This record gives sequence, structure tokens and C-alpha cells, in this order.
Amino acid sequence: MPESTFIPKIEAACRKKEALFDTSKAKYAVRSIFAGAFLTFSTGAGAIAADLANKIVPGTGRFLFPFIFAWGLAYIVFLNAELVTSNMMFLTAGTFLKKIDWKKALMILLYCTFFNLIGALIAGWLFANSAAYAGLSKDSFISGVVQMKLARSNELILLEGVLANIFVNIAILSFVLVKDSTAKLFLVISAIYMFVFLTNEHLAANFASFAIVKFSSAAAEVQNFGIGNILRHWGVTFIGNLIGGGLLIGLPYAWFNKEESNYVD
Repeated sequence: MPESTFIPKIEAACRKKEALFDTSKAKYAVRSIFAGAFLTFSTGAGAIAADLANKIVPGTGRFLFPFIFAWGLAYIVFLNAELVTSNMMFLTAGTFLKKIDWKKALMILLYCTFFNLIGALIAGWLFANSAAYAGLSKDSFISGVVQMKLARSNELILLEGVLANIFVNIAILSFVLVKDSTAKLFLVISAIYMFVFLTNEHLAANFASFAIVKFSSAAAEVQNFGIGNILRHWGVTFIGNLIGGGLLIGLPYAWFNKEESNYVD
């Protein structure tokens, strides 16, 4: 009889996260800060590359940016940083399988979210004050992306948030279930490329791009960039990501493997 790889992986992940959270909130916070920062680093590099590509061949930045951004998620999964959107899958599945209490899972998720934001703000400030970003304007690639996202309705943000975290957790599941490291990397990059290319809404990615723009000289030129609208956007994105990663990926895979002896993951 085949044995599930998924359930032991979920159990181990939930126990590891809960143990670290209980024994050292400082270490859990720093791992979460790293996740926010890693995505901001790849966002920062990708946005400048997109601007350069667009000057050479207009429109090509849209193809280049997702590829560079995707490496930030690769850094997170290979270097054991704590990302809110992947935790939505792990903790939802763990709750369903009774590997972690739902109240503790929610507490960890919110704690991780806050420190992902802190990491993005720190890295965003650094990038905004760097030489590469000295000339940022409302016409720059990253400014356009942020402005476009902030103009979206709640309904569209919710849908885009669901789609984004389905893609992200396809990447996470691939990393968890596939054995070969090279295959893991290609699968992670492919899924992340797709959601970014489609401009879906990912909470930590939005922390990154919004933070860079907020601390830059272009902030005053970006429309709808008030704190109220930003918080609205992040709140709806959080819910959409939770549905996509938790309810549509984590929960079904937990259900697939619970009390199953033949067709397991």
C-alpha cells in the first residue's frame, strides 16, 4: 500500500511552525521578515529590469519582470523563510487534519503577515533610497503596476487574490511533493511566473511593490495611493489568498489523503 507523503509533510510543517512560534517569537518574526524582504528584493530588481527592457523593446518588461520576481519565492522555500500565503495552505490543511488548533493557526498566520509586511517595508525603504530608484516616476513599471492594482474593485481584487494563491500553492505543493531539487526549482518558478504575468493579487508581493513606491519620489504621483485604499486592497487580498491557498488547495489535498490508502499524494 502506498503511503501519503503529504500528511507527514503537513504535520511536520505545522509542528515546526508551532514550536518555533511558542518557543521563540523573535526567531519566527525574523524568518517572516526574511520572506517579506526576499520578495521585495526580487521585486526591486525585476522592476528596474522591466524599465530597461521596455526602453529597448516596449512591452517586454511585462515578460521579464515575472521571471526575476519568481526567484524571491524560490529563496523563501529553499531558505526556510515564513510566508503568509504558503502558510495559508499548510495551516488550513493542518487544521483539517487536526495537526494544529485553528486558533493557534490563525494566530501564527496573522503574526507571519505582520512581519512579512515589516520585512517588505525595510527592504522597500532600502530600495527606494538606492541609486537604481533615484529616477523613479509615475511612468515607471512598478508605479504603473501599483496604480493599476489600487484602482481595482473589491470583487476583482478578491478574484485575483484567489487565483494568485492557487498558483503559489501549486508551487509550494510541488516543492513539498517532488523529490528532485532541480525539478522543484523549475516548478516553483513556472507557477510564480504565471500569477505575476497575469497580475493576480498576492499579499506579500503587494507588500513589496507598495513599499518600494511608498518610500520613493513617485509616491505623490501615483493615483489612489492613500493609506485607506491600500489597507482596503490588502484586506481583500488576504481573504482572496486564504480562499485560494487554504480552501481550494490545502483543504482538498488534506481531504484527498485523509483516511485514504490507495490514491495518495
